[in-house]
This record gives sequence, C-alpha cells and structure tokens, in this order.
Amino acid sequence: MRAFLDPDHPDRPILLTVLLLLAGGFASGLLIDPALYWLLLAGGAAAGVLLLAWRFTTLVCAAWLLVTAASLEMALNDLIGPAAYTATIALVKGAGLLLAALCALRFGVRFDLPNPALAYLFILVVGWAHGLYPGLTASDSARSFIGSAAPFAFAFVRLPRAWAEAMIATTRWCPLAVVGAAVPLALAGMRPLFVESGGLRLAGLGHPAFLANVCLPAIYASLIEMFRRGGPGNLSLLAANGLILVLTGARAPLAYALAVTAISLLAVPAPMFPASARRLLLLGGGLALPVLIALAGVFADIRIFNVTVNETANLSGRELLWPAFRTAAAQSPWFGWGLGAGNFIIPSDSLVARTLQTWAAHNEYLRMEVEGGEIGRALLILSFATWAIVHTRRLAGPDRMILRLAFFAFAFHAVTDNVLISTPACVLFTFITAVFARAQSAIPAERIPAIAGWPGFALPDSRT
Repeated sequence: MRAFLDPDHPDRPILLTVLLLLAGGFASGLLIDPALYWLLLAGGAAAGVLLLAWRFTTLVCAAWLLVTAASLEMALNDLIGPAAYTATIALVKGAGLLLAALCALRFGVRFDLPNPALAYLFILVVGWAHGLYPGLTASDSARSFIGSAAPFAFAFVRLPRAWAEAMIATTRWCPLAVVGAAVPLALAGMRPLFVESGGLRLAGLGHPAFLANVCLPAIYASLIEMFRRGGPGNLSLLAANGLILVLTGARAPLAYALAVTAISLLAVPAPMFPASARRLLLLGGGLALPVLIALAGVFADIRIFNVTVNETANLSGRELLWPAFRTAAAQSPWFGWGLGAGNFIIPSDSLVARTLQTWAAHNEYLRMEVEGGEIGRALLILSFATWAIVHTRRLAGPDRMILRLAFFAFAFHAVTDNVLISTPACVLFTFITAVFARAQSAIPAERIPAIAGWPGFALPDSRT
C-alpha cells in the first residue's frame, strides 16, 4: 500500500503497470472476449513475479540454485513421465538465463573474454557453416548452445559482494537441502531415497551421480569458507557434504573431493585454520580409512563398500558408449558435427541406450570432439584454462589454490562423466562465478575501466 501512495517509491510504476494489466484484462473479458481476461491475467501474474525477482534478486537467485541442485527433472520424470524431463531442464536453465539478464539490468554488464560460453558460440557458428550431423537441425544446435552456455551466464554480470556471498553460502547447503526435501517423498512412498545400482546409492530428488556432482562444489565452497573463517560449523558442513557424497556411491567424484581436500589441508596456508588442527584431521582420516576398508563387508549393501569388496569395474558401461562416438568423431575430425550432435550418435531406442539407460558419452573430451572437432575442442579447453587462470589471479591465497585444485579435478572428472551438460554444472559454475565476483567486488570501482561511457559495462580487472 505504501508503494501505491508514495509517488517516489521505486516499485510504484511496476505495481501500477500490474494493476493496469489486471484492470484491462477484467474490462476486456467483460466487453470484448473472455479469453483476453485470462491472457492479461497471466501477464499480470508474470509481471508480479518479475517484480518480486527485481526486488529480491539475490534471494530468488539462491532459490533457483537450490532448485537446480535438486535435479527435479529426474523426480518429475518418475512422477509425471518422460515428457517432463527435457521440459524441466529447459525451464531450470531458462530461469537461470532470465535471472542473469535481470542481474545485468540491476547491477551492470561486464565483458568476460575468456568465458567458455564464447567458445560454445564459435562451435555453434562453425557447425552451421560446416554442416550438422544427420538428424540434427539448426534449431536443435541453437538449443544445445543455450543449454551449454547457460551455466556461465552470470559471469557476464558485475555482481555485488552480497550476491556472491549468498551464492557461496547456498552452494554449501545444497546437498543437505536436496536430501532433506527428498525425505518426505520417501516417507510417503512416492520416490525412494536410495536406489539399487551395484549397491544402495543415495539419490535425493534426482540421480546419485547428479547429487554427487552437486556435492563437489558444496565441498569446495565449505573448504574455502573453512580456510577463510575457520570454526567448527564450517568443518561440520564439510563433513556432512562428504558423507552425502560417500552415500551416493559415485567413485570418481569421491576421489576428486578427497584429493582436493587432502592437498588443501596439506599445502594451503591459512591463519584462520592452523596447521596443527589440519594435521589432526589428516591423521584422523588416515586412521579411519583402513578401518572402513576392513568393515566394508559389513556395509556391503551400500554401493561404495560393495564396489570395494567386489572390486567391481565398468559399472557405467562406457566401453559400450565410446566406440560410436569415436567413429563419429573420425568422420569429421577438424570441425565436428555441431553442438548437440552428441545426442544423436547413439539412438535413444537402441539396445545400448535401453541397456544402460543413457546415450550420453560420459566423456566430455570425446563429446566435444564429436561436436566441435579438434579445433572446437582445443578452443574450449583453452577458454577454460584461460578463464581459470585470469580470474583466480585476483583471489586471496587460499581461495586461489583451492579453486585451481577444483579446476584440475574438473578437468580429470570430465574424462568419465557428463560435467558440462547436466544441471549440476549450473551449480558448479554459479559457485565459481560467485567466488570470482567476491574478489572483483573488492576492487574499487574507479580501478575498473568503463566502456562507452556506461559504468555498468566494464572490462574484467586482471590486477591481483
């Protein structure tokens, strides 16, 4: 009410627009066509949602990050049907792009030259010019570009420190929030909390592998905050995220999380986290490991222990997936078959796809060789490396070392998993963008050169 009465209130024009839409819809429904009422009512509701997003942008972005981490496409696929799968992914990634655009309007735009999204744009254009894989259309390739570039959209925005802090904090809590939200569904018998796949695996609201890929940025965020601020709370959250990762049964993410954590504890200096406390943690972990291995037979129903006992290998069936991708890559070695071609290499109704319940490559280097050829893949790798080096240069010591370790882990992880195209990639790269933005916000505004006289449009500062 105050916004309506106060002529200087910033929300007054928007609220008046919403009111006019509703009044116009009511009048149109009475005088012209009832269908116009529903059309303008939907417009008024959409304007109201945009108003909330405009007024509470950071809070809405945090809520979107939680929804993205939940991998709702999996749950809705089980509860509603396969039609909900791709629609949910498009809705989640599309919402992220809209929020990035909203942030750009509020906070300003910045040019991020090494951003991997620009490498994807190159691959898209070259694919259109060179020729696409049989069955792949130009619109399919464009949609694939939008989905591939979406995780990096926030990096083109001059984000305030409050936004960055909120995204980092939300990332740390994502695994616990997802598991907590899945418990009521499990208790109601609507969706199991654990699934059987070589042993019991914690799935949350999505797939165990997706939950594991959400745990990784949560662990990295917990590590960064623990090294920055110390405290038992940060350590407890790190341990909780690690436990969830163990219960997912995902071996590669667990190995990378352990490696990044161990190297950080050994080599990253931080006055808020003394070396004596870190040595004690490493000693405790070293003593616990042989005990857990010895007790693996007792917990053999849990997948990670079942794999340890039975020395199971090739659970993913990658040896059945990769030959078809290698063959397709060899047929167009330099420029590939265009963005999105990876979805067409193995038919979704083939025996391999039905057996493995997937037709994705589970190797991003191989998939990008198919889609972008040797040139496109090399450009994408170069853009990732440059993006990481340029932006981590300005980070504080612990942040810089931990995030560079995370990038190395990501590079190895990409050999055996879909780490670029799945929705957890939005969580990882939004978190990374937030860490970059927190450092950028510490640079005085006068040190950031503006372009074309618009202070909101600025080049990234490379000073440390």
